[in-house]
Amino acid sequence: MSLFEDILTARGITGKVRDAFLNPSYDARHDPFLLPDMQPAVDRLIVALNNQEHITIYGDYDIDGLTATTVLLDSFESFGFEKVDAFIPNRFVEGYGLTIDAVDKIAATGATLIVTVDCGSLSEKEITHAGTLGVDIIVTDHHNVAPVQPPAVAVINPKRFLQEYPEHYQKYLLKPDSALAGKVYPFLDLAGVGVAFKLVQALQTKLDGLAPGKEKWLLDLVALGTVCDIVTLVDENRANVFWGLKVLAQAKRPGLRALMAVAGVEPHMVNARHLGFGLGPRMNAAGRLETAQFSLDMLRAKEPMQALEAAQKLDTMNIARRADQDKIFKEAIVQAEQFKNDNVLVVSSPGWSHGIIGIVAAKLLEKYKKPTYVLEEMGDESKGSARSYGDFSAADAIRAADDIIIKGGGHKLAAGVTMATVNIPAFRQRVNEFYIQQKFVDQILHAEELLVINQRKMGAESQHVKLELQDESGKTMQFLAFSAPAHFFAEPGDRVTVWFQPTVNEWMGRRSVEGRLLHLELR
Repeated sequence: MSLFEDILTARGITGKVRDAFLNPSYDARHDPFLLPDMQPAVDRLIVALNNQEHITIYGDYDIDGLTATTVLLDSFESFGFEKVDAFIPNRFVEGYGLTIDAVDKIAATGATLIVTVDCGSLSEKEITHAGTLGVDIIVTDHHNVAPVQPPAVAVINPKRFLQEYPEHYQKYLLKPDSALAGKVYPFLDLAGVGVAFKLVQALQTKLDGLAPGKEKWLLDLVALGTVCDIVTLVDENRANVFWGLKVLAQAKRPGLRALMAVAGVEPHMVNARHLGFGLGPRMNAAGRLETAQFSLDMLRAKEPMQALEAAQKLDTMNIARRADQDKIFKEAIVQAEQFKNDNVLVVSSPGWSHGIIGIVAAKLLEKYKKPTYVLEEMGDESKGSARSYGDFSAADAIRAADDIIIKGGGHKLAAGVTMATVNIPAFRQRVNEFYIQQKFVDQILHAEELLVINQRKMGAESQHVKLELQDESGKTMQFLAFSAPAHFFAEPGDRVTVWFQPTVNEWMGRRSVEGRLLHLELR
């Protein structure tokens, strides 16, 4: 049995489940009306269409929010809505999510309905304020929910069921023996763009303009947002990405075709890794440095030259982002070494742009193999981003510190937080206490007594390493580590035990299983 089959079996993916996992069916999608508040949302939008009301799609500056915004703009146009625009908050002006000032700006344009994507579940005061201005709000989101929902027309968020019926779900999936089967949504880890796409599917049952099956051409956007928001690739997420990659391969959207060109991605070879590491960083660069409107303009471009110019601008911004990121990362490592015995890293400094620190958190997580929070100290207040892996929820850890933060939220693997700068040490203690309370078990694959056959140093400063390792049966496999610590550079002839994550490497049309090296011990 191959390593691939061993992994599938260990995860319980066998028989019919295996077939569905490897060849996901789009037709196995779930009824959108099982999502909370879907019916009142559809009813309100039908009224808006009949009256041709001015609608504003309130997006977010990350890829999930941008793709979700584009999904609704494209589909609403197909359904016949004539007065629809988008508002993308600026990270450095409005910040994340709905704000009072943003609602005021939108109301001043004459909008009577706001549809949020990828935000809004915790925006009670902003939604209440909108009501005083005569503006209704429909929330579509997938982040943490409040104990009591805000006074919106609808709050379409699958996580509401996780709060209401936690004993009926396991790893975001409804348990097979649940009495709620057919009554609640069976999969709760949709990305924000996935929730927006379900709204489109629901509207298709009531409105003309987007015939059944035509919505599949939106799956390129759904796949991009889903992969880049790091939600679990199972159930509907897996099907949406599987079929979305096939749509991307046809490269019919000028903006994404241009973005693939500047990223060096051949459309017919596009895979999930290209989305996460090629297209995603370029789109995110705009929101990290200036405004994510540039990325939305690229996604919405109709003419090839307009799309190419927008994509090239994003590529230039991404180069600048990398330079800033490398500087912050080096400074963060120095501080992280002071807390290297903590289970959860919390580092902070003035001048670390909160537009970039999310990537730095991801790089620190990769280097130290620990959940990480990185904050920019902005005088009396600090803003931070978190990245996690495994079963440690970055968002739940923030919730455990509610009494010492100003605001915070997100989801399991990525989150944001704002707090008084003086509370950073207390926050560090709190999230580490939360980690200990979880009593985690090791989830990492490992292999013992492997022989080092070859070592290859990579990177401008030889900071990365690729090892070719051989087991007792003579089978070999490549293992890669970025920004590797010194002891990872094992020499041919050494014997090592490694902990790793399996990945698929694709080069020149050939695919092979490769290990992302997490930890190494010399024997």
